[in-house]
Amino acid sequence: MAFVGDVLAHSPIVTQAQRNALKTGASEYDFSPMFADIKPLIASADLAICHLETPIAPPGEPLSTFPKFGVPPEITNALADTGFDRCSTASNHTYDRGVAGIDTTVNALEANGIKQSGMARTPNEIEPSVFEIHGMSISHLSYTFSYNGLSLPDDQQWRSALIDTERILRDAKTARKRGAEVVIVSMHWGNEMSHQLNSQQISVADALTKSGDIDLIIGHHAHVVQPIEQVNGVWVIYGMGNVLSNLPTDERWPASSQDAGVFTTTLHRDSDGTISFDAPVVHPTWVDKEHGWIIRDIAKSLADATQMKINTQELELSLGRTTRVLGDFITKQ
Repeated sequence: MAFVGDVLAHSPIVTQAQRNALKTGASEYDFSPMFADIKPLIASADLAICHLETPIAPPGEPLSTFPKFGVPPEITNALADTGFDRCSTASNHTYDRGVAGIDTTVNALEANGIKQSGMARTPNEIEPSVFEIHGMSISHLSYTFSYNGLSLPDDQQWRSALIDTERILRDAKTARKRGAEVVIVSMHWGNEMSHQLNSQQISVADALTKSGDIDLIIGHHAHVVQPIEQVNGVWVIYGMGNVLSNLPTDERWPASSQDAGVFTTTLHRDSDGTISFDAPVVHPTWVDKEHGWIIRDIAKSLADATQMKINTQELELSLGRTTRVLGDFITKQ
């Protein structure tokens, strides 16, 4: 399995996608070249899950980025082309473009064959679902800490899901009753720019993992990588960083906002029927803004940096930053 963190199509990235489309002959926007370097890692996974942090702009409405996002639907084309099977969609930007944005996002993902958790067009759609991968029944759930001060309509609270321990545990039990042997939970949480865990992350992770109903937690939102820990015997990837973004490197946003990774793990069923995940493996990535916001697979890029005319110093600095947080889990290959 493979997982990545925040996909954030800021304005310069959208503009670059327009330039890409002129070269590739694609529709108005082409984000696929940005993901090409990590495509082998994603496409080779039996299950690949991204975090699409921003809604798609509803038809006829203008695009927008920070503070309220509405991005081109073509981002979902690129995610599908890269090999992603699912996305988590509950985030602090879920409701940026209202219920129409939620509907449009789910429709765009569905049109490209990508399933999602975290947004809903109907009350039933927010309920836990179960799917099968190589004979294992899996459920994927998605929650966020807030909607940036916005409120879902009183009669449509089901449109997304906030982090609430009791609700998550109830959903996990529902997934089990529906046949899930494995429950994966995506959490949009943590403090922006901080590699350190906050109290919510620590307390919620403890409560969820001790339940016995959740098998893996994957996190995003901090925009930098955060630790990986085994909590009550369950692997928790607290923060996977921005796999794609244009957060500026300035007084507010550190250079590490360009660092992320493809996080892989293998799911096993033992002879006694016990199901477990291997320790996660991190394949560090870095957003190369200079060459078109390409998500660089750092190990691969360093091995071929001269040919591609990449700034090896930037790659090595990024690798160093990620290693300081996730050193024990960095791929040895």
